[in-house]
Amino acid sequence: MSRHIITGARIFTADQRRYADALVVDGDRFLYVGDADTARRVAGPDASTEDLGGALVLPGFVDAHAHVVGTGEVASFVDLWGADDLAEVQRRIAAGSAADPEAPRVRAHGFQHGAVPGGIPHRAQLDTIVPDRPVYVQAYDFHSIWLNTAALAECGITDETPNPPGGTIHRDADGTATGYIDETAMHRYVWPFLDGTTTDASRDADLQAVLAGYRERGVTAATDMAMNADDLAALRRAEQNGTLTVRVAAHWRVQPTGNEADNLAQVENVKTLAAAQGSDLLRVIGIKVMIDGTVDGCTAAIGFPYADGTSADPIWSLDELAPVVIAADAAGLQVAMHAIGDEAVRIGIAAVEAAVAANGPISRRHRIEHLEVVDRADIDRLAALGITASMQPVHADPAIQDNWREKLGDPARIDYGFPWTEMTDAGAPLAFGTDSPTSDYDPLPNMFVAATRRSALDPSLPANTPRFAVPLIQSIEHATRDAARASRAEDRYGRIAAGLCADFIVLDRDVTQLDPEELLQASVVRTVLGGETIHTR
Repeated sequence: MSRHIITGARIFTADQRRYADALVVDGDRFLYVGDADTARRVAGPDASTEDLGGALVLPGFVDAHAHVVGTGEVASFVDLWGADDLAEVQRRIAAGSAADPEAPRVRAHGFQHGAVPGGIPHRAQLDTIVPDRPVYVQAYDFHSIWLNTAALAECGITDETPNPPGGTIHRDADGTATGYIDETAMHRYVWPFLDGTTTDASRDADLQAVLAGYRERGVTAATDMAMNADDLAALRRAEQNGTLTVRVAAHWRVQPTGNEADNLAQVENVKTLAAAQGSDLLRVIGIKVMIDGTVDGCTAAIGFPYADGTSADPIWSLDELAPVVIAADAAGLQVAMHAIGDEAVRIGIAAVEAAVAANGPISRRHRIEHLEVVDRADIDRLAALGITASMQPVHADPAIQDNWREKLGDPARIDYGFPWTEMTDAGAPLAFGTDSPTSDYDPLPNMFVAATRRSALDPSLPANTPRFAVPLIQSIEHATRDAARASRAEDRYGRIAAGLCADFIVLDRDVTQLDPEELLQASVVRTVLGGETIHTR
């Protein structure tokens, strides 16, 4: 098997020895990482040698929270990012409809709640611009969707359709469905219908679109947080035909049914899937539960009223969730729990405590996703349990914070939002991701927000609670080494270290020694996965 030496680079390893001068790739693995002279001796006289001329080498980025196929899917939707008011939202949707008049329906994504008066949209606002075709407008956070009248009819949603546990079909005072649907109601009534209109060929194309973007931006692994049968089938097809160019660790979504036996049956199904799917590129590793919603949609479960006086119940109560977490824990599955509000965080922690009490001292690697509004005492609790805090710097971008702050209302809670450094100060594992497609999956802007608490979308804005900024080197570690560890892959990837998969990237500049703004200009000139170059610029 051929050996290849790389020298003349500043190699950031994300390992105990943070920097190295050379590395040796032997097949799909790192053979040696250290000094150049030893690299040449270890590699032997027949090894090829490459001098990178002082370039910066990093481990391939590991997105700790992503929706892989969905990220590719939305690339074909009408883009509403940056549409700051209803008129602009309507203009873009109308333009998208006119651009493809033969499409059976109009799909859009990225609308911000603050762009719609009152934050709650209505079907009439879509009917006025596209009355003759179904229109589906996904909120930027993917926790709610906005339909016109034709879309409601197409999905079979009527004024009498019941709200499922944890979700709402919003209605006018007279009981008429408004077209705004959130949380599990969206999961149960809208997404399954839309999934049924999508072919395997289009899913394969969506997957290839995001894989191309990952290669260009240096993402070599991702933890998928809402896997389903169709997406897994697409990933399997890509693996079989040799086009899967990212390592995927998948969490399967488990929905609350109101029946404990049905909930536990979902866990048993994931146990079977995990046993059957465990290759180097594609693993099913656990379950994903949504304990609450979002602050922007006033559906996150927080321990005080929102600014408008409303409150939100959790999607899963502790009594419902604990048996699911206990069963998954006993089966060796990882549990990822979406919890944005402090009440939801407490439910997630308590469910893990119940699993520890029930199952004893076994190896476990559970995690809580987002943790936007959290109490300091609960950070200490999750740290003591070894729960990973999986957080997304881009969600704290000041350019998208106005509505979040307005809805939350409480200045003290606002000032304690997204407390990344509090996690590590308490000893909790911290992993960084993007939650794409709720935000851009490009790792370098994500690192800019992490290191500065400033906006990657509008760098002129002031920083958002700068005391929680994470130094760039540590941010990169949270987005490589620690993100890999969070999915039990620390012995596979996430670091440049002997024995691990040879996944690494080369940047066009050394961002670790430049002003943070350089992160917004830098690009990946080479991406290597398992020793094979999959992107060059």
